[in-house]
Amino acid sequence: MKNLKKKFRFRINLKSKHLLAIMTFFCGSSIVATFASGITTAPLQDTAGLLVVPFEKSISNIGEYLEKVKKGFQDKDELIAENEKLKAQIESLTTENNKLLQDQGELVRLQEMYKLDEEYADYPKVAAKIISKDPGNWYDTFMINKGSNDGIRIDNNVIAGKGLVGIVTEVGPSWATVRSIIDDSSNVSAMTVSTSDNCMISGDLELIDEGKLRLEQLYDQENKVTVGERIVTSNISDKYMEGIFIGYVSEVTQDANNLTKTGTIVTPVDFQHLKDVLVITTNKQDNIQKNTSEKTSDGQAEEKTDEK
Repeated sequence: MKNLKKKFRFRINLKSKHLLAIMTFFCGSSIVATFASGITTAPLQDTAGLLVVPFEKSISNIGEYLEKVKKGFQDKDELIAENEKLKAQIESLTTENNKLLQDQGELVRLQEMYKLDEEYADYPKVAAKIISKDPGNWYDTFMINKGSNDGIRIDNNVIAGKGLVGIVTEVGPSWATVRSIIDDSSNVSAMTVSTSDNCMISGDLELIDEGKLRLEQLYDQENKVTVGERIVTSNISDKYMEGIFIGYVSEVTQDANNLTKTGTIVTPVDFQHLKDVLVITTNKQDNIQKNTSEKTSDGQAEEKTDEK
């Protein structure tokens, strides 16, 4: 019984491991022998056809598939190269476009500066760039790249855009600090253009979010000041040159004392994106002293004429 089991196991093992190899060897030998001896028979031809033709077709299909794969890789490499080329072109065009936009912005600012310079042609001015500012979104206090070496002094008025920006508070050889009119500590003596009524313009960092400044102590006894009225620096200001545009009245209400009015004005200056400014290099006190000297000189000349 044990011997029978061993024979059975041997037969099973032989079949599972070697049957395929034996059949393949047998078929291959038959084909080779047939073609080598020149003896061709129909059964052998049929058998060869059944074995060889599908194999050749498979090889041919595999070759075609590999060729397609190779071409696909070549196309992919070409697409990748083309994509990288297009990316480089896009980056170059983006850089050029950004430069053009910067140049356009610079041109607009220079045009505004030129117009402003012409508008206040009677005042000597120095152009300067802002190089730093206090933390925050607004240019309430900032530093410029010009100083005493350029003729800038404390209390020089600063303008930009279409109107008043502020006043110089500190000066170094090649720098100066400017406090703008939107600063909470700023107060400007002003007046209305149409009626010459005096008022005060005060900085308010909460109102500037709306692009506005506070208008106070407006003496408008005849109720002629309305929304849209132009506000400029007053002739009685001791630090600001006369007639510099500050803004338009946007709101005005009567105070409880029935003597003065309070309201807001809209400033034409973009205090969130300042870059360039003009500094008026003469002070209000210079003009006062000059006028005083001229009056004194005129008086002395009249006295001499009378003596004659």
